Amino acid sequence: MLTFIIPVLNEAPNLERLLPRLVADCPGAEIIVVDGGSQDASREVARRHGARVLSGRRGRARQMNGGAGAATGDILVFLHADTALPAKAALAIEAALEDAEVVGGRFDVRLDSRRLLLRLVAALMNLRSRLTGIATGDQAIFVRQSVFASLGGYADIPLMEDVEFTRRLKRMGRLACLRLSVATSARKWEREGVLRTICLMWSLRFLYWLGVPPERLHRWYYPRRDPDISAP
Repeated sequence: MLTFIIPVLNEAPNLERLLPRLVADCPGAEIIVVDGGSQDASREVARRHGARVLSGRRGRARQMNGGAGAATGDILVFLHADTALPAKAALAIEAALEDAEVVGGRFDVRLDSRRLLLRLVAALMNLRSRLTGIATGDQAIFVRQSVFASLGGYADIPLMEDVEFTRRLKRMGRLACLRLSVATSARKWEREGVLRTICLMWSLRFLYWLGVPPERLHRWYYPRRDPDISAP
């Protein structure tokens, strides 16, 4: 059985769009929404659409680990509230994991914008992920529950938790790079500017590779505002 784990902070409108489609496309799946202290109607929206709602300490890694600890499914899917899965996502995940050597995987991604530059950005993100075996959270990472437990879950760091996790995950076996695309929000790209965002993200990854602590990178990523837990 699949368990979808969705960490949120003030994501009521996105949950209102995401959950009805998720329930319809993935019948029988368990849906866990882990709230990090929302001030909007996120918890109420999640309950209305049949999701199990947990409260946890704010922080995406902590929230996802909390959801995983409460999950009953043998396949965990970590999903951002602003990311929509393709209709046949559940079948694609189950088919990929029929291969015993596959420990987890991710989807291709497309940004919900018609701008040609952002289509190119998404294509390059997918290519980079396929070449490196590293996935980011907006690609809807999925993993066998037993493997997730053996890895100890996500590291409790404020940024790069997805990169750090998939770096460890790929050592456990093969990762499935599904060609099906999830649609994720282009809001940060549109708000901050495409070229500026590209430079920022590549700089942060390079500095992380050099060993700069994630806590310092987090302060650079969110220099003037309190972070939205579901922002890409």
